[in-house]
Amino acid sequence: MIKLLKYLSVYKWLVFAVVGLVFIQSMADLFLPTLMADIIDKGVVTGDTPYIWKIGGFMLLVSSLGATASVIASYYSSKAAMGLGRDIRRKVFNHVGKFSLQEFDEVGTASLITRTTNDITQVQQVVIMMLRMVVSAPIMLIGGVIMAVSKDAKLSLVIVATMPVLIGSVLLILKKGVPLFQTVQERLDRLNLVLRENLTGIRVIRAFNRETEEKVRMKQANKELTDVSIKVNKVMAFLMPVMMLVMNLTVVGIIWFGGIRIDNGAMQIGDLMAFIQYVMQIMFALVMASMMFVMIPRAAVSAKRINEVLEMKPSFLDEGTEKADRERGTLEFEHVTFSYPGAEEPALSDISFTAKPGEITAIIGGTGSGKSTLVNLIPRFYDISSGSIRVNGVDIRKASQDEIRSKIGFVPQKAILFTGTIADNIRFGKQDASQDEMEHAAAIAQADDFIGKMKEGYAAEIEQGGSNLSGGQKQRLSIARALIRKPDLYIFDDSFSALDFKTDAKLRAALKDETKNATVLLVAQRVSTVVDANRIIVLDEGRIVGLGTHQELLATNDVYREIALSQLSEEEIA
Repeated sequence: MIKLLKYLSVYKWLVFAVVGLVFIQSMADLFLPTLMADIIDKGVVTGDTPYIWKIGGFMLLVSSLGATASVIASYYSSKAAMGLGRDIRRKVFNHVGKFSLQEFDEVGTASLITRTTNDITQVQQVVIMMLRMVVSAPIMLIGGVIMAVSKDAKLSLVIVATMPVLIGSVLLILKKGVPLFQTVQERLDRLNLVLRENLTGIRVIRAFNRETEEKVRMKQANKELTDVSIKVNKVMAFLMPVMMLVMNLTVVGIIWFGGIRIDNGAMQIGDLMAFIQYVMQIMFALVMASMMFVMIPRAAVSAKRINEVLEMKPSFLDEGTEKADRERGTLEFEHVTFSYPGAEEPALSDISFTAKPGEITAIIGGTGSGKSTLVNLIPRFYDISSGSIRVNGVDIRKASQDEIRSKIGFVPQKAILFTGTIADNIRFGKQDASQDEMEHAAAIAQADDFIGKMKEGYAAEIEQGGSNLSGGQKQRLSIARALIRKPDLYIFDDSFSALDFKTDAKLRAALKDETKNATVLLVAQRVSTVVDANRIIVLDEGRIVGLGTHQELLATNDVYREIALSQLSEEEIA
């Protein structure tokens, strides 16, 4: 919590204002019982009506001052806490933006969402309470004790007898409840994970008639969260009754012994009533403190989870400063080896090749051979274990990630679109692109045909994830998004798989003129897609087992020939 509270320094004047206002409110609350005692002892008992009106009016003024201070303090504390939450959310989001895919895999998307939303909300709530109660509770407790002793020191022994019971009960309950807060947040992570998978995978779930099983899975995650929440609330539910019981027994004891002292002439009625109110203030200060102690451990758990993200160092730093402009449109892999964290075997081993401008370099291989892994290394989504990768003649580790990625037009294996219009999604590759540039990119990507048939054309809305488009339409828009950048290096990661053979052929023909000054790296499953490539790299179990043209590989490479024969007949190959 202390690490996160340092961000409150931006709102220090608001915090100081809250402290001052809460102090005024607390002083007003402590002054009121004394005024009430004066009204009873000097006004009611003696029948002095003017004195009652005078002190009563003064009490009203003090109450108004305290209420005004309380309202303004609530506003300022909320403003500071909400600002703190906003700043932490922004910092977490910006920090997560620096992560490589390795960190995302390690923490999990569902957990990151929970930490950025629910956990930060927990911290916000406790900060609002702390800004008010950290000042108010000690003043009310200490001030209440001082005022109570000043009214009758002997009667204060009742408070001394009950305080240890109250404090001991609170500590015992907190000891039982605090460990459960961590479990609550973990179960919430799990619930978010299941819910997210169900919502994003709804098509697959329905296609395989898995609704019943997923309902059971969701019910189980929900029940686990409910059970632990009920358990922690059962423990915490004892807190208020115990405190109220002790409080009421204390008041009964004060009235009993106070009555005896009034009967003996050692105390006045007004002082007894004021004494009771001071005792109530002392007890309520302890109630506020205990509520704070209930919320702080839970917020501390959330703060720890937030700090885990903020303290997580990216697996590699973006420290490059060179410009990637030495040999425009070139891509070189030199003895590159890469292993996923915790993997026993490298995903890629000793990969070396050079791709030049105006050429198409295709990568083909069986499932799990490392094709997508290879292309994910170029934009530096992961960092290589050894060797070097050069884009435009510069090692990607010596240039900034922004610099390298600005030279790349990347079309991922899974077409990802964003909510907004078709124009917004194409311009995602180049924000200042003109209408002509956008239409040209769409035409090359063979997307202009279906866009033209839409009622609103380029202004047509795309739903989340592009759910109102077919797989082929989404892929063509993804390709148009890469083409509009006019980069030095095009990467197509199995980006033609959802296209029919006619559209595939037309697209590849259109790409030849568009990419004649750039390097094209093409990952494909279909031999027909790579047959015209200048260079075909055959991958098998993370190693290059073949390199050459289509005809050369058919003649010399068994792995490539096996892939070709599985898709084409002997006549088609010939």
